[in-house]
Amino acid sequence: MSTKMKKNQMVKILCLDGDGIGPEIATATRNVLAAVDRRFGLNLELQSAEIGFKSLEASGSTFPNEVVIAAKKADGIIMSPVSTNEYPPESEGGINPSGFLRKELDLYANIRPAKSFVGLPPRVGDHIDLIIARENTEGFYSDRSMFFGRAEFMPSEDMALSVRKITRKASTRIARTAFALAAQRRRKITVVHKANVFRVSDGLFLDAVRAVRDEFPDFEYEEQIVDAMAALLIRDPAQFDVIVTTNMFGDILSDEASEIAGSLGMAASLNAGEHFAMAQAQHGSAPSLAGQDIANPSSLIGSAAMLLRWIAKRYDAPHFCFAAEAIESAIATAVANQRTRTRDLGGELGTNDYTDKLLEIINK
Repeated sequence: MSTKMKKNQMVKILCLDGDGIGPEIATATRNVLAAVDRRFGLNLELQSAEIGFKSLEASGSTFPNEVVIAAKKADGIIMSPVSTNEYPPESEGGINPSGFLRKELDLYANIRPAKSFVGLPPRVGDHIDLIIARENTEGFYSDRSMFFGRAEFMPSEDMALSVRKITRKASTRIARTAFALAAQRRRKITVVHKANVFRVSDGLFLDAVRAVRDEFPDFEYEEQIVDAMAALLIRDPAQFDVIVTTNMFGDILSDEASEIAGSLGMAASLNAGEHFAMAQAQHGSAPSLAGQDIANPSSLIGSAAMLLRWIAKRYDAPHFCFAAEAIESAIATAVANQRTRTRDLGGELGTNDYTDKLLEIINK
């Protein structure tokens, strides 16, 4: 449900810089947002807060409580990549900011487009344009499957167990998200599962999705087992429109689809719920690239454009859609020419020069 934006209403965007290349691509993203703010009159208030290793050193936590409070007060959040694998245990302050906010703010839908660009052909076929709607709050992710504690434990030093949670509520609402996306596109849904093995948990997921399907009889609908789906993406990705699946399967397949489309460095992503949304690059923090002015900021910038679209819908504010289109058009224009791409795409530009090129295109 949308709420009409008030005249001169400030829109607060909380930017979290993260680890590794995070601060560099966060700076690039803020600069692009400032440019579309000036051009389209968005009235953005760009706020920043420290998370990750810098925060751990300063406050003893990778995700301090004051940042959680700020996130809940913001109209949107942009989180740069974080190096969660390197964090200390939670008892020593090593909280996963991404997983925590996805659960705390009920960001149940992780929307991950995979789209090829003119001049940057996909690794398979001539064209790819699909979206993966990934359930984001349960599944095999141990930090999201228990009310208290983690759903991964060791009864003995030689045995490790993990619990998977699937609920009808979460499965139903990610299915509705997928059908809503497909209604704006080619009206085709592909449901990915492993019910031939997980007969109970994926059986429940399928049952929930099928119930939603019955409300959309004019949509093309199919079901694919996850291992077959991984192969089909490589064989012919152009056949897919909107893919809906559980948490871990969606995480893996979206990385595969984005690499097929051209590069994970171009892959945008939005975590969305009823009241909150958080933009995130689909890739990791790449600490080996940090501080060298070589990171490709396109993924986070494209994710910020997705956030602007979410805000446009929430506040019935079409000028935010225009701003998102300007960002996406600038990225497409820049990568169409090899000379104005970043080096990971065979181009000549570093992070700062590439961002300047985007700003030049937007300001025209």
